[in-house]
Amino acid sequence: MSVSAPPDQPSFFDQEVSRLTLDIAMGFEELLDLNNVLNRKLEEVSGMKKEFATIADLWRSFHEVMRDLQPEIDLREGEGVPGTGGHVVQSRASTS
Repeated sequence: MSVSAPPDQPSFFDQEVSRLTLDIAMGFEELLDLNNVLNRKLEEVSGMKKEFATIADLWRSFHEVMRDLQPEIDLREGEGVPGTGGHVVQSRASTS
């Protein structure tokens, strides 16, 4: 006597094929969803890059102007440019 599935039910092999096919299809759907999320994030980053390009151009212009003016700035020994943190403010010592 052999053990076999009734004729109206699929065999174990067919059930496993169906289950694995469903798992693969669900995996592909998840992969597609994650790929779409990644694409949206990349588009956001690309948009931010365009927004900051204007600001970067402004700072580049400022840097070029400051570089061209640098020989005109006459600093005494040990002093820095005010506003850059290198400027030393001397205070008068109070005499009593």
